[in-house]
Amino acid sequence: MDRRSFNRRLLAGGAVAATGVTSLSPATGSASSAAAAEGPPRTAPAGGRIHRLKMYAEKLPDGQLGYGFEKGGASVPGPLIELVEGDTVHIEFENTLDVPASLHVHGVDYEIGSDGTKLSKSHVEPGGTRTYTWRTHVPGRRKDGTWRAGSAGYWHYHDHVVGTDHGTGGIRKGLYGGVIVRRKGDILPDKTFTIVFNDMTINNRPGHRSPDFEATVGDRVEILMITHGEFYHTFHIHGHRWADNRTGLLTGPDDPSRIVDNKITGPADSFGFQVIAGEHVGAGAWMYHCHVQSHSDMGMAGLFLVAKADGTIPGYEPHHPAEHAHQPPGGPR
Repeated sequence: MDRRSFNRRLLAGGAVAATGVTSLSPATGSASSAAAAEGPPRTAPAGGRIHRLKMYAEKLPDGQLGYGFEKGGASVPGPLIELVEGDTVHIEFENTLDVPASLHVHGVDYEIGSDGTKLSKSHVEPGGTRTYTWRTHVPGRRKDGTWRAGSAGYWHYHDHVVGTDHGTGGIRKGLYGGVIVRRKGDILPDKTFTIVFNDMTINNRPGHRSPDFEATVGDRVEILMITHGEFYHTFHIHGHRWADNRTGLLTGPDDPSRIVDNKITGPADSFGFQVIAGEHVGAGAWMYHCHVQSHSDMGMAGLFLVAKADGTIPGYEPHHPAEHAHQPPGGPR
């Protein structure tokens, strides 16, 4: 899609897609913007819980592939899995495709039988099931005195089988999703959005259908950014910035973390951050995009729609009905 086509889409109002809704969360309930403004933010509890999930790999009506927590409920990206350091999750994975598939995860602990590759014979044949177990741990000191990092971070999972032994075909068609591991006491967001730059698409949508994300001024919004495919990209968001560290938040006035609004990201990279929607800049249709010029010119751009309390967005007048992307169904909390 050329620049003029994107400008027409911007003026006409693109597809609004609040994809990446948390499906497995360490905290119950949700906080409104007003509640968040009146008191301290919610924080992650201690870890150590055991979660059991059922996940399916399915073919979508448009020919893409997706993961879901219910049959008929697959999405691209797949449902977000959110844990706290010390948690364990057992995922009973059923492959409804006509080709072998798997679940392979980054950033957490698993034994070789949960690797999700043909090399370790931990994939799933068509119609079969397999339980993958992912564990997390808290930071601490090893017996030799060196420091062991914890599992907290912004991670992801994906197929490692479809098309090639590295899952190239599965990833291209949408078999991927996000994982967030929090540390006890981490600030919890009001909303979490998953954004995946996959080759020249965003969440496997071409430029004229790039997903937009909605919030209200004052919402604490978290973005999980993942890259797949063949290209390096740069993620940039207008009007908002974050700290380039584990959480995207400063720990205090002496935190040396660099403040950024643009970050380079390559295949299988992932990072995340939180912002207060509209902080110091107000409501608006704020663009996010890849800042590789040719990539943004070809449509790698969407909108972060920040509304006033009354629901209005200054200067944004969509002329077509909003097209909502399929949202992952909610899982256990």
